[in-house]
Formats: sequence, structure tokens, C-alpha cells
Amino acid sequence: MKTSYQVKLLAAAVIGFSTFSASYAEEVDSISSMFSDGKASLSFRYRYENVDQDGIDKSANASTLKTRLNFTSASYNNVTFFTEMDNVTVVGSERYRTPSNGKTEYPIVADPDGTDVNQAYLKYKTDGFDTAVGRQRILLAGQRFVGGVGWRQNEQTYDALSFNLPSKTGISVSYNYLWKINRIFGPENSAAQAKSWDSNSHAFLAKYTLSKSHKLSAYAYILDFEDAVANSTSTYGIGYKGNFGIVTLAADYASQSDNADNPTDYTADYVSAELGVKLKPATVSIGYELLGSDDGTAAFKTPLATLHKFQGWADKFLKTPDTGIEDTYVKVAGKVGKVSLVAVYHDFSSDEGGLDYGSELDFAATYPLHKNITAQLKYAAYNADSFATDTDKVWLTMNFKF
Repeated sequence: MKTSYQVKLLAAAVIGFSTFSASYAEEVDSISSMFSDGKASLSFRYRYENVDQDGIDKSANASTLKTRLNFTSASYNNVTFFTEMDNVTVVGSERYRTPSNGKTEYPIVADPDGTDVNQAYLKYKTDGFDTAVGRQRILLAGQRFVGGVGWRQNEQTYDALSFNLPSKTGISVSYNYLWKINRIFGPENSAAQAKSWDSNSHAFLAKYTLSKSHKLSAYAYILDFEDAVANSTSTYGIGYKGNFGIVTLAADYASQSDNADNPTDYTADYVSAELGVKLKPATVSIGYELLGSDDGTAAFKTPLATLHKFQGWADKFLKTPDTGIEDTYVKVAGKVGKVSLVAVYHDFSSDEGGLDYGSELDFAATYPLHKNITAQLKYAAYNADSFATDTDKVWLTMNFKF
């Protein structure tokens, strides 16, 4: 015969266990719903790239298809999970050189085939703060110093811890700790290019909105690479963007020096300025960009940039020459009907030594065939003087998103 105390204790235990079970079941259901209520998307990008380069017998003809599948979970306690898989497949014959296939009779097209995890991260987000940890896309300040190289079929992503404070008082702050750089050269290492760099790097960007038309920025990129010590650098800079009605102005200044185990002792400057005038139906821009040199021994480097956006689409200056580079350019951009058009002319010279590197003409036309399908034709012609060789490139790209 149980005493009244024992009965009460047993009843309390049963109630406690039931409450715990219900709470546990509720937690399991909530976590499970993160995945069941999540969203998946699928996209394809087909590209044909032709490269005709002086000094190489054959032209490259790269026909590739990128398939991307990603999944975004529903939010649970402000936490979401995101993952993204990429596959790059060669369509037809592999008539181009990659860093790993050894086909040196062709010019290089940095789109090797392969499958890898492009992104996989956990994110915590509230109205005033968000942080993410894992493999992620990081695009900062126009991607001149830290970007994703989204132009290539295999994107550059970062194994990183990121913190972002969005603007509520006119000030926004982003800090990123980077411990691995997952580069564009595919999932396999090669003698020419490593698939990734181990890193102990910091990227900091702060933006201050003076008004709707005027913005300031300050940044610091402290890069330390175990696998690429010559790219270990410290860069500090400031930027300005202004809108004066039909006239826009953007300007940057930065100073860079060697960092960590970089064997070269140097200091170099970065300067950029662009003046744009909005004239219907086009915008005309005149720009100047300097990646300076320290007496010809070393020059300003941007190893994590989306380099294809800068200094010409022919990609002749992916590595800054030790004598530095000055890029003076004129850009015209506009629309004719549904077709977006861009044309750019570049004149390249050295910062040290008075060298005339060459010039380049770039042109692109983009047309939306459907709300989920776009087509782009793109052309670059580099005319060499004292740097590299004459090179023509043509791209036809089709994007499909579902």
C-alpha cells in the first residue's frame, strides 16, 4: 500500500516526464520542420568560350555546363542552414587547357570539370545582427579586394566566420575571419594551381551613410596564407561614393605592405576614381585605377578579388606586374529595348619604368529570353604592346534558374 507521499512523488514524476517528453517532441518537430519547410532551387549555366592567343598554336574551345542545386532551411530560433552543390561538366571534347589537364597546346580556360560543395553554413539572424559559420560566399565593396569570382564556372568561396551589423544609424559593419580560401580551379589540386589556400586572414569593412547620395567606407584586409606567402599582405583603405543627379563619383585610396611570412619587404598604393554621367539612353563613365609599385620590386596585390571585373575581361592582369599598372578607361552602358549593352576601352601602362602595356576593347550584350532564362554574348580583344600577347576571347552564356 503506497503512502500519500509516494503517490504524490510518483504523480509528480509522471507529470514531469510527460512535460519533458512533450517539450522534447516539440523541439524535434521544430528542428525537423526546418528541413521539411525549407526551399530548394536548381540552376544551370551553359557557356561556350573561345580563346585565340598569339604564341599558342591552337584556339581554345571550352563548352561547359554548370549545374547548381541549393537548399535553404526554414528558420528555427533565428537559425537557418544553407547548402549548395555545384557540378561542372565538359560538353563535347575538352579542347582547352585547365591548370590540371596538361593540354598546353591550348590557351587556358579556368573551368575544370568536377563536383564540390560550394557553400554549407549555419546562419543566426536578428533585426540588428547576423552571423554565419561555414563555407560561404563573401562579397565586399564591389569585390575589388574580397569577392566570389562568380564569372567562372567554379566559384570562389570561403570557410569563414562572419559577423554583420546592418545599418540602422547610418553605419554598417562587416567582419570576416577566413581560415580557408576555396579557389576557382576545381576540386582537385594541380601542379600549377592549388584548389585551396589555408588562411589566417581578417577582412573588415565599415560603411557610413552621410546622406542618401553620399557614402563613405573604411576597410582593412589582413591576409596571411600558408600556401601562398607572397600574397600575404596588409591593406588599409578608404572610399567614397557620391550621386550628384546626372553625375556620379566614386573614389578609393589604400596602402598595402607585406604581412606574415611574405619574403618581400614593400609598400604600395592603390588609387581609383570614376566619374559617370547619365545620358539617356546610356551612362558614360571615365575611370582611372592604379595598382602601384615599390620601385619595381613588388606591386599592389588583390589575390581574393573578382579580378575579371577589373582591368579588362581578357584577364591579362590577374597577377599585378612588379612594375605596377595604371588603367585608364572609358565605359558606355545602356539598354536598347530589352538588351543591356556595355562597351569598355582600356589603356594600360606601368606605374614604374614608363612602359606601355597595351590596350583592350570589351563588349557585352545581355538579353532576357524568359523570366528564368537569360542569354549573353561577350567579347574581349587585348592588343599587346610591351606586356603579354594579343588575345581575343568570345563567350556565349545561357543562364537557366528554377
